[in-house]
Amino acid sequence: MKSVIVCTSVSHGNTRRVADAMAQVLGAKVVTPEEADLVELAAADLVGFGSGVFYGRLHPRLTAVAEALPGARGRAFVFATSGLPELPPAPFTRPLARRLAGKGFRVDGSFSCRALDTWAPFRLVGGIRKQRPNRDDLAAARAFAERLRNGHGPGPRS
Repeated sequence: MKSVIVCTSVSHGNTRRVADAMAQVLGAKVVTPEEADLVELAAADLVGFGSGVFYGRLHPRLTAVAEALPGARGRAFVFATSGLPELPPAPFTRPLARRLAGKGFRVDGSFSCRALDTWAPFRLVGGIRKQRPNRDDLAAARAFAERLRNGHGPGPRS
């Protein structure tokens, strides 16, 4: 199975750590949006798209890759790291998942976990979620990737 993970990790390397944990399980290569080959992504069996959350949204460099993609035939998933919890009525990952489905991907779920956040007000106290993602978060990311690898769909949301 040809797998690629497109990851934007700009603040503390949190999202890259999650991407690397998933890539280990999937045998995927991890690339930045600037390194992503649109033809390769469209032809891959499984493509992951992940970033930290900025003002309630995934990074614009990541969403720009999804917008630029031609039609696709494979499966996709979306993942995010954030200091604040994802709200069930408006998950961080939903807009990108919908965009990918519109491009022809079968979106097999999303994953999110908490992570160190030093956004403006939190910077005053050295950030929040200082020990995240932790061992349990990375184990959950690997378990999510195993379900994807085995074709069992997303399973429970993290």
